[in-house]
Amino acid sequence: MNPLTAKLHQSGIVKGSISKMEVKFFGSSSLQVTPLGLGLAALGRPGYINLDHASDLKHEYEIEKMTAHAHQVLDAAYRGGIRYFDAARSYGKAEQFLGGWLESRKIDPGTVAVGSKWGYTYTAGWQVDADVHEVKEHSAGVLRRQWEESQTNLGNYLDLYQIHSATFESGVLENNEVHQELAKLKSKGVLVGFSVSGPQQVEVIKAALEIMVEGSRLFDSVQVTWNILEQSTTQALEEAHVEGVGVIVKEAVANGRLTAKNPQVNPGGDLERLAREAGRLGTSVDALALAFVLAQPWADVVLSGAARVEHLQSNLGALDLDLDEETISRLAGLVEPPQEYWAARGSLAWN
Repeated sequence: MNPLTAKLHQSGIVKGSISKMEVKFFGSSSLQVTPLGLGLAALGRPGYINLDHASDLKHEYEIEKMTAHAHQVLDAAYRGGIRYFDAARSYGKAEQFLGGWLESRKIDPGTVAVGSKWGYTYTAGWQVDADVHEVKEHSAGVLRRQWEESQTNLGNYLDLYQIHSATFESGVLENNEVHQELAKLKSKGVLVGFSVSGPQQVEVIKAALEIMVEGSRLFDSVQVTWNILEQSTTQALEEAHVEGVGVIVKEAVANGRLTAKNPQVNPGGDLERLAREAGRLGTSVDALALAFVLAQPWADVVLSGAARVEHLQSNLGALDLDLDEETISRLAGLVEPPQEYWAARGSLAWN
């Protein structure tokens, strides 16, 4: 057990087995992360696509109340042993909330790992029913501007900077100016990565990991949607892991579809099997969904997207689960074709 892991367990704040909460190196880098991380997509802005997001925030959208709420969830995550935190420029005030929390709690930058993302600009104006919530632009100018903004909010805490939802259509995979700017960040000791979304995740991952700058692979990490329902990237992630690329999994509970919030996990629903397995194991549906992802050997960090303390605590129950082959086999049968999965995700309403 490394010193940081030992300190976490001696403090008594870590839930779950020592082996599952072992702090480890991220890919082939020297950055240390915990298997479970916290993503702030649902904590940094009033509107989001998670099921029943409005209730998660108790319909209280004042900045002061949302700041306090985010800090409460971050406190719970820290007490639970989570040491990787993930934000983005487009997550409203997520970076400010996270940076303010890190500073106010006087957390040593060397004891946590922080990632953020650039490429989308938040445009909702703190409104839930905005016509446009975020605007995407993967240009070098946006990268330079948003890097400065992220530095202002997160300072020395920022370890990993990622392209937010890289696609072929945005042109970022062919933009040499962007590649050179990212290489400059790497030369300063910052890891660079990219996230992917949509039915072309596999193709984008493969293309991005072929990008070289001065003879070296540009990207240190990939952040991907992977869960019980969407497993199309498995082989690509296995190969990336072997090559030393850090792998972060987002949307492990499919924006709430793999939680008790979804009526489809009730008897007679399409996901009833998930609830039955959770009941058999004496755990929650969300914990089981997260445990399924944590069981993948190529996953360095699996993000909880919890927006309430009680949900975060339920998510932490995933660390106590050791899934047998029978359970994994049963759950694997729930996988959906990528086009079907992404069509369902695209139909989720901002709330």
